[in-house]
Amino acid sequence: MLTRIKNFFRTTLLGGVIVILPTIILIFAFKWLFGMVANGIKPLTDLVVDTITLPARYEQHVATVIVISVIVLGCFLLGLMVRTRLGQWMYNGLENSILSKAPGYKMVKETVNQFLGKKKSPFSSVALVRIFENNTKVTAFITDQHANGMVTVFVPTGPNPTSGFIYHLDGKYVHPIDVSVEDAMRSVISCGAGSEKLIKGLKPDA
Repeated sequence: MLTRIKNFFRTTLLGGVIVILPTIILIFAFKWLFGMVANGIKPLTDLVVDTITLPARYEQHVATVIVISVIVLGCFLLGLMVRTRLGQWMYNGLENSILSKAPGYKMVKETVNQFLGKKKSPFSSVALVRIFENNTKVTAFITDQHANGMVTVFVPTGPNPTSGFIYHLDGKYVHPIDVSVEDAMRSVISCGAGSEKLIKGLKPDA
């Protein structure tokens, strides 16, 4: 009886923690992000406070909201302008003549595009690839595809998927499979155990 009570108390408490912990983490993440943004735009918020009369108690918060709203509106108007032919021409000229020559610009742009979903994530496609150009197949993630038919893949090592090798292969040696990244990662972490979904996803002629 005592064991049942302990198990009931433990599972109930664990269930409550599972429900509330993600919410708490999300709140702290938003608080941290808002604080980081607020510190970054502090010179602008100070300018707003000095220019506009705001309630003394909430002036910093209101000024932060105003500045963020103006920035969002500016991004919207800029995006609207870039959708036009003239705006696209101006942006391409600025990027090609100045921005692309700045160290790290291309890397930052690629990162932002992936973060905002403008470009397909390099770890969104799972494949079995023939890195030795024979019937031996390894688990890999497609990271890039090229105009000449070549495909770049990342082959992780188990049980640590953060390390691995990069291969540039002819497309005929890369066989994408309809398996989630999570399932593929579990297979890598467990050193191949639970690879049934990967094998079943492979086409018979591959």
